[in-house]
Amino acid sequence: MQNTINHDRDENERLRRWRLVLGNDANNACGVTLTEQESEMDLALAALYQPDGKNGLRGGNEASSPKVARWLGDIRKYFPASVVQLMQKDAFERLNLHRMLLEPEMLANVQPDVHLVSTLMSLRGVIPTKTKETARLVVHKVVDELMKKLEEPMRSAVSGALNRAVRNRRPRHAEIDWQRTIRANLRHWQQDYQTIVPETLIGYGRKSQRTQKEIILCIDQSGSMASSIVYSSIFGAVMASLPAVKTHLVVFDTAVVDMTEQLDDPVELLFGVQLGGGTDINRAVGYCQSLVRDPQNTILVLISDLYEGGVERNLLQRASELVQSGVQTIALLALSNEGAPFYDKALAAKLAGLGVPSFACTPDHFPGMMAAAIRKEDINLWAAQQGMIATR
Repeated sequence: MQNTINHDRDENERLRRWRLVLGNDANNACGVTLTEQESEMDLALAALYQPDGKNGLRGGNEASSPKVARWLGDIRKYFPASVVQLMQKDAFERLNLHRMLLEPEMLANVQPDVHLVSTLMSLRGVIPTKTKETARLVVHKVVDELMKKLEEPMRSAVSGALNRAVRNRRPRHAEIDWQRTIRANLRHWQQDYQTIVPETLIGYGRKSQRTQKEIILCIDQSGSMASSIVYSSIFGAVMASLPAVKTHLVVFDTAVVDMTEQLDDPVELLFGVQLGGGTDINRAVGYCQSLVRDPQNTILVLISDLYEGGVERNLLQRASELVQSGVQTIALLALSNEGAPFYDKALAAKLAGLGVPSFACTPDHFPGMMAAAIRKEDINLWAAQQGMIATR
């Protein structure tokens, strides 16, 4: 009896879910009655995915900022953050609501995420004065959240990779080897406080006071690379704060802009990026080549879909020269969580033949990749071990 009741309940729940997915047209087929909350969810879904009805977000005088603002509030009320972000992204792409972001009242109701930052970057040149401060606050919130998530993994991975051979007993905070320090101080466990008193600090050795590694991030400003720019800016800012690393950040389309001086303020950096336009990878790599001072201690990370609008032959020549000189050169086809990227497979294969591995990387894997590069590991092997497909 109980099993029958549970089965009926599960079947009813399944039909209700299908009804929400399929919309009003599935009323007769599903044969279920939605609750009041589910009806509100249904209206919010229909406004986006069946937008031509009276409750839709598109068309006529009803495509107003107050209506969209109410819809944004509704989806935040009824759906989890991950679903809200997806629905917002769909709304901007399907219904062309970008113009609504130019109004501060509506922008204040949007769920901040990387996609929204990308959209604001693309609108940078047309955002009116009254909206700029709200837009900056939205970007600042996303940057702060990403910093909290990504800063410590990036800092730990890079600092740990710089030198594990020599230890010192008077390390700075950034040089502390926490695993060895904890093991060395286990006898100082304080039961009452549930903590260890680290009487002895063990740190990674200091090779010298000069820059140990020089890292150049070279980022394509194509519209498809928007999320990659956001994450690159965060990681660049973290690496720039490490005393043992000198970090450059260069963005390009058909022109090249060195934004290294803005690395201490990722928000300002992102508002300085101009998405879209052509692509001249050869020119950008040529500029980065001019920055190289110590090839054996330099890592160049080119972040691009590799659709070259410049002279491909010259690009391949520069890549070969960089590799031959000792510069570790890596091509990331994307630095984002957006799945498999579109990229020029032919050019990726040619770069791989010169010793430049090419693959997409998620933000969670990027610190590990940089640590592997600093340790001069085989990046193709590292990518394979992480389940990534490196172009060989």
